[in-house]
Amino acid sequence: MEAPETLQKAIATFSDPQKAFEAAVEFRWPGGKVTCPRCGQAKHSFIKTRRLWFCYVCKKQFTVKVGTVMEDSPIGLDKWMVAMWMLANCKNGVSSYELAKTLGVRQNSAWFMLHRIREAMKGNPNFKFGGDEGGPVEVDETFIGGKPKNMHMRKRIRAQQFGQHTDKPVVFGMLERNTRQVRAKVIPNVRRDVLQAEILNHITPKSAVFTDAWKGYAGLAEKDFVHATVSHINEYVRGQVHTQAIENFWSLLKRTLNGTYVAVEPFHLERYADEQAFRFNNRATKDNRLTDADRFALVMSQVAGKRLTYAELTGKDIDSVCHEEAETGQEEPF
Repeated sequence: MEAPETLQKAIATFSDPQKAFEAAVEFRWPGGKVTCPRCGQAKHSFIKTRRLWFCYVCKKQFTVKVGTVMEDSPIGLDKWMVAMWMLANCKNGVSSYELAKTLGVRQNSAWFMLHRIREAMKGNPNFKFGGDEGGPVEVDETFIGGKPKNMHMRKRIRAQQFGQHTDKPVVFGMLERNTRQVRAKVIPNVRRDVLQAEILNHITPKSAVFTDAWKGYAGLAEKDFVHATVSHINEYVRGQVHTQAIENFWSLLKRTLNGTYVAVEPFHLERYADEQAFRFNNRATKDNRLTDADRFALVMSQVAGKRLTYAELTGKDIDSVCHEEAETGQEEPF
């Protein structure tokens, strides 16, 4: 089945429960070879009236949702797949309030859905940037948070005393110029040992690493990297030495956080960075003509083997009060 190219087609296609089910099966098990998510065997029978399988090996039933980010969700596939299409293709993200109104679900249910889709969007960094030839990689970090003038007086005074970035969460990012791929993650601080540990873990030695003049990057040349810096006090570009591309990603991330999600807890920040990195890495380029349908199909292909429970998401027990976040409100989970 071909993935829908527009939101209107996605809604029209997946409003039919049978078509939504067939599409979900095809995305999860390409070619139609269904295997049990618990034991991995293909010996089963299909119960058509309930759209589920019975495994003859482990003697348990399973649906297309089992073993995916949608597991244990009472929300239908029609709404799940429309939500995935929207989050994969809306450049500045989708708020839980907007999604709730679009799908006809409660706002906190939409919030939980969005975080589970972000879990599916998370990349798998199983290779290092730079490659065998040591290609150029831009490295930078950014602080996420409000301006001091908008802070509570106590926080504003503290920011004036210790610096405007005091207590703000830090997102660290790397962008490989040859592939135009980006990685971003939340780090505890911008100390040298933290920053350089990330560089050693994600970039191959002898690669050209471009950074700003922050002292935390000093000494990279001694660790077998070709390191060049640009001081933003005097200049932003010096030939090939700049961090303009990764700063473009920061502008997209902050536009999403400030314009769509408005307020995000540091506890959840990395999931929002994963969401924006997914869209950035799968955008349409001259060499890679990805479409909205391609991005949706990619998200659907990554839902299996991942799980996010409400307790894990909030850091609390499932029966406790919802995590207080501006985007979530204080309603009980579905």
